Amino acid sequence: MGRSVGAAGAPPRRLSRPARDGYSFHRIRRLSPCPGPSVPRTGKSLVIHFTSSQGQDPMPRTQSRISLFALTTAVAAALTAAACSAPEQSGDPDPTDAEATASVSAQPSPSAVVNLIAAGEPAFGIFPGPTTREQGALMGQNRELDFVFYSLESGPFDIMTTKVYMEGIAEGSGTEPPHPLVLRIPPIRNGVEAAQANVAEALGAGVAAIVFPHVESAEDAAAAVAAMGDDHWPGDPSGSLFSILIVEDRSGVEAVDEIMGTQGVSVVFAGPGDLRRSYEGDMEAVEAAIQTILASCQAHEVPCGITAGVDDIAGRIDQGFRMFIVSDAAAATAGRAAAGR
Repeated sequence: MGRSVGAAGAPPRRLSRPARDGYSFHRIRRLSPCPGPSVPRTGKSLVIHFTSSQGQDPMPRTQSRISLFALTTAVAAALTAAACSAPEQSGDPDPTDAEATASVSAQPSPSAVVNLIAAGEPAFGIFPGPTTREQGALMGQNRELDFVFYSLESGPFDIMTTKVYMEGIAEGSGTEPPHPLVLRIPPIRNGVEAAQANVAEALGAGVAAIVFPHVESAEDAAAAVAAMGDDHWPGDPSGSLFSILIVEDRSGVEAVDEIMGTQGVSVVFAGPGDLRRSYEGDMEAVEAAIQTILASCQAHEVPCGITAGVDDIAGRIDQGFRMFIVSDAAAATAGRAAAGR
């Protein structure tokens, strides 16, 4: 590859071969002096071959060489000017353009989940399994899923590992849009400012939805909605982001109507696992709490969600639940069949 000249309009390098028939061959190495990083250095050569009729020199040899050098210099300068003014063309695609196109096509589509729940259709997500790139790729390959649930509720708020997992989902999805990642953060009761910082970091990393666990009051719900920003459905009817509030404490069940009445709430989940602890293993009380949460969702026209398995997902759909998180992909398959999807 040729080296660039010092400035636009600098004289081209002149390489001469031995004279033949009274004239020289002049090889002008065209190096791009055009300013700007987008102009490649071609490193190609232009050969100008002068011949005389019948080998006769129409002018003195010294004058001929001077004139020929001036002419070749002028030709090279003209070609340089034309190259600088012409639009850049290449027979090969720019790899950066291809990467940009792939990046755009590989963006998750949280709005697809919003469209489902806004239309009253069930949406199905799954727990992540091992939080590795390879596991993410396996999730991306399962096209029956609508989203993947991922938790950073406890332990370090390791968003970098989350991003690696999301890259795996994108790889596994191939040419299809990657499944949106729904991220559970630490409870908002641990501190509103900390929750806001977690939400901002997660959304900046490309997370599609935030899960707020242990919501116990209307104040918790309002803080969660406010943390999501302007592109949040249904506060923005055309918003693509959504949030999930989990009611999983006795205090939350008692305040469920106030929670549901908060402006801008997207989805509310009943959390059976923590409700079991809250009600000290009384499963009748747990189920009663779940049905209280569902009834409040329906009264306030808020989509209601729950975890489910193969055996009970169809029944939960019949009850009116519209968002599900499963541990076994077979449960999502059963749920889609029950919902006619």
